[in-house]
Amino acid sequence: MAVRTILHYPDPRLRQKAVAVAEVTPAIKQLVEDMAETMYAAPGVGLAANQIGEAVRIFVIDTAGDDEPSKLRVFINPQIVSKQGELVWEEGCLSFPGVMEEIERAAHVRVKAIDQHGQPFELEAEGLLAVAIQHENDHLDGALMIDKMGALKKRIVDRKMRRRAAERPGASAR
Repeated sequence: MAVRTILHYPDPRLRQKAVAVAEVTPAIKQLVEDMAETMYAAPGVGLAANQIGEAVRIFVIDTAGDDEPSKLRVFINPQIVSKQGELVWEEGCLSFPGVMEEIERAAHVRVKAIDQHGQPFELEAEGLLAVAIQHENDHLDGALMIDKMGALKKRIVDRKMRRRAAERPGASAR
């Protein structure tokens, strides 16, 4: 397992739509392990493959609290098949370090996916898990939390992140 570098906005790879995984191979299983290790090291609640430069439809989520055992969930080729209700949740994102914003999402989702063993499953979720599923699934479609912000907040966050990117050694605010 390896901790991978997490891409930060405005890196254009974050806008790339991910492609479906054809088969759960040893390389895909290794990617899932790297993603989990990267998410835990960050630390975060979820991570999509394209956040580490891998444009495949995979995300990992663990909503367990600090004093709870791991609840790692792996979603390969996820499809949100239904959404119900509305809620507003203060979200952060590993690709937007230091940014927290209230985002409107569905309160309840049903998702179909494949796990890290290649087994299909279906899951109904609400609360933080539902929010995380929607957030990470958006990443796979090239959509980011900044896209759900109002115009003023979007401009402020965009400027902040571009300035941060320009200040990193060897980086450019693409």
